[in-house]
Amino acid sequence: MKKVILLFFVMSLFFGAYTQEVKKGFSFGALPAISYESDLGFQYGALVNLYDYGDGKSFPAYNHSLYMELSTYTKGRVVARVRYDTEKLIPKIRSTVDVSYITDPISDFYGFNGYQSVYNPDYSGTNKGFYGNSQTMFRAKTDFQGKFGHSHFGWVGGYSFYQFDVDTLNLSRLGRKYEGEGLFQKYRRWGLIEDDEASGGNLNYLKVGLKYDSRDQLACPTRGIFTEAVIQAAPKYLNKNPHSKFSLIHRQYYSVAKDLVFAYRLDYQATIGANKVPFYAQPLLTTSYLVAITNQGLGGKSSIRGALRNRIVGDDIAFGNFELRYKLIRFNLLKQSFYLGSNLFFDSGVILQPIKIDFSKISNEERKLYFDEYESGKLHSALGLGLKIGWNENFVISTEYGRALNKQDGKSGVYIGLNYLF
Repeated sequence: MKKVILLFFVMSLFFGAYTQEVKKGFSFGALPAISYESDLGFQYGALVNLYDYGDGKSFPAYNHSLYMELSTYTKGRVVARVRYDTEKLIPKIRSTVDVSYITDPISDFYGFNGYQSVYNPDYSGTNKGFYGNSQTMFRAKTDFQGKFGHSHFGWVGGYSFYQFDVDTLNLSRLGRKYEGEGLFQKYRRWGLIEDDEASGGNLNYLKVGLKYDSRDQLACPTRGIFTEAVIQAAPKYLNKNPHSKFSLIHRQYYSVAKDLVFAYRLDYQATIGANKVPFYAQPLLTTSYLVAITNQGLGGKSSIRGALRNRIVGDDIAFGNFELRYKLIRFNLLKQSFYLGSNLFFDSGVILQPIKIDFSKISNEERKLYFDEYESGKLHSALGLGLKIGWNENFVISTEYGRALNKQDGKSGVYIGLNYLF
């Protein structure tokens, strides 16, 4: 963290006058994939983002973007990802293709329904494997977006395939301590995770929805609205465990003053119908297109920064992110445009409809240890701040620190990576 802050300070001293450098043709941002997340550890590897700006008339909008990453984290996660985004492949339709393979030998599992599942930090300190399982995910997504005429209204559609392989933890090969029965194993013994979902499975999702998008740019909007209503269904004829989710996401951006923007995102996601959702699919958050490596929560980098990753899981959930974003200084270097920025944020989420828990197989002693009474409307919140380096407007290096406001959600989180949250 200190090194990142020092980098911002030194760059602001050496580079002063700024003029917008319009990009034409091909450009790229290439970096070692060096980042840090409290939930995952340090990341190392390589990534590159290639851009084609064409004749530059629409800059900072691009014709084509190709993102490639191969990296690993010190806590064991491995990421291989290719993401292609364009509005030129199919005229007047934005097409996004994402193929990713992610292995996570220590995937966080804190139970269901947020505060109803008691989090004991002593278990995390003395038994590194209690709140977790082993998970591998392969994902292939194709997302499409189009407009109705020349208006800001449009449609979204897509298909996603997921393959999850889930197992209990094997920490001995990672040199970590693990004793006794973890929470994931207890959920299996109690019947809260059934045998047909305990080892994972395949998911085939079809997605359709409507959107309204008046943002002035994608990477860091300064004004406009982006609202989407999406239904993502795993139909019976394609899935062993059919289910559906409805999401309503509203993002809005206000230019308060020069280079000062207030931005917020409100997200509501509900389970449709009576079918049971496999436990490994519950954390997935639906959106029209995916920017981050994963979109799972609530808790962690992509939703409630500072709370434990996947801490809040329920049938129906809602959360909000509220940010003040300020671009401190702009400068040019080697014909490349840069800016230094900062953001202050407040994140909060809530379980609106809990997952049904059958206590019949849970002893009174275990129930007192691992469960609390469910309280509707109880918020999971965190606040924090961040620093940003923008490179040619579209490539944004990000550092953020968030602190949970309730110890049941953990203590804090540090996230060093790419892009604004929304």
